[in-house]
Amino acid sequence: MDSMAELKSCNEWYPFIVMIAVDFSFAVVNILLKKVLDDGMNHLVLITFRLSISTIFLAPIGYFWERNSRPKLTPRILCYLFCIAIVGASLTQYFFLLGIQYTSATFACAFINMVPVTTFIMALPFRIETVNLRSNSGRGKILGSVICVGGALLLTLYKGRPLFKHPHSYAMAPTVSNAVKLSSSRRAERWTIGCLALIVGTLLWSSWFIIQSYVGRRYPCQFSSTAIMSFFGAIQSAALSLLINRDLSMWALKGKAEIITVLYAGMIGSGLSFVGMAWCVKKRGPVFTAAFSPLVQIMAAMFDIPILHEQLNLGSLLGSIVVIVGLYVLLWGKNREMQNCISKIAQQAKEIREQEAQLPVITVSCDSSCHESK
Repeated sequence: MDSMAELKSCNEWYPFIVMIAVDFSFAVVNILLKKVLDDGMNHLVLITFRLSISTIFLAPIGYFWERNSRPKLTPRILCYLFCIAIVGASLTQYFFLLGIQYTSATFACAFINMVPVTTFIMALPFRIETVNLRSNSGRGKILGSVICVGGALLLTLYKGRPLFKHPHSYAMAPTVSNAVKLSSSRRAERWTIGCLALIVGTLLWSSWFIIQSYVGRRYPCQFSSTAIMSFFGAIQSAALSLLINRDLSMWALKGKAEIITVLYAGMIGSGLSFVGMAWCVKKRGPVFTAAFSPLVQIMAAMFDIPILHEQLNLGSLLGSIVVIVGLYVLLWGKNREMQNCISKIAQQAKEIREQEAQLPVITVSCDSSCHESK
């Protein structure tokens, strides 16, 4: 009995361990992507290589691991997987990479924290989520959504003064005031473009969750579906890249940093991390999985500021804090709603049992009928 209890306790901790590992891998991916993008690697080329590596890595695992439980792959499921590849793999990664390049990895992670709230708002018209304003849980979900949107606006519209000053920032002091103004306006323009790209990426990523909730019920094979999605995403990214720029020289990987980034982002970032998140959603639900999103930003900041010497601004810090607070208010409301639903179901089951116990027991004697027949 003790060994069974210990085994159950260990199984309860597995989702925690998996989500911490997933968030750590996402943080490392963001830092690596920021480094190679700053060195000049093309966004769509990086996405194509990343998704291709993910496909090659996951396809054999999905084939052998899920061959006995895999349902029939219908043309309708293939169409849905093609669509989620557009909104979840190719275009979403392109806009997020563009946002990372023009802002910072820490700033981009703050927008990733917006995804659960945006998904919640987008799920309301489809009745995937419901809101009861008379209950604390419903008011908590609405309040959390409003706070989180306010934090995103603060992140976008207010940059603020830098909180850290790195020594190398003084190395290249400008000598001409016009050059300073030009550089400052150029940085502001890039920051605005990066913010808009992150907003579009957040909306697309939230759309992926809406469509994936449908696909997951009809094709519940995490390795196979992720491999197929990565395959479609790689084709889409390659086609879009060749359509925009037909220079074949950009497809050549330069140096160990780009090779390591492509391999790690493909196998871990677009491969095992997505499978791990899908497994945690299956075991503990989307609320549990989304609650770990702020860890990505915290872990990315631990690398971003000291290693890449990225500037941490006051607006980014305040906006990130507001987003995290709003996210946890929303998650509190969602968790409270689930607890109320479970309590209501348990109460209804108890009332049904009590009603069944109070029903009179009717006994039929066959003695009189037997005597009459004689």
